Amino acid sequence: MSKSIDSRNSLPEGCIVRDMGCSRSEFMRWLPGATRQAALHSSRHGEQDKHRIVTPGGTVVITTEAMVPRRIALMRLPVLHVTFHFIDMDARAQADFMRYFDLYTRRGGG
Repeated sequence: MSKSIDSRNSLPEGCIVRDMGCSRSEFMRWLPGATRQAALHSSRHGEQDKHRIVTPGGTVVITTEAMVPRRIALMRLPVLHVTFHFIDMDARAQADFMRYFDLYTRRGGG
């Protein structure tokens, strides 16, 4: 059985990678609500935070790492590199988790 690899990120199937425009502290404030108050275990490993979330549909391990802020003229925007790794979750449970997570963490704007 072969694993699908995303050539852009070299991650196995069941992983999503994105950069979010938020600080580590903002992400930590959002996490309980964005995961529907699911059981959560967080730990710090060097510059990375690792969050293990147990949901009825399976487990999600979210790894975050602060990146160099983006600069637009005089404005600086925080960037957090976020990896979602789904364990024992079918495609429907993954989509449901991400849909709610994205809705919860979406900021106002155009």
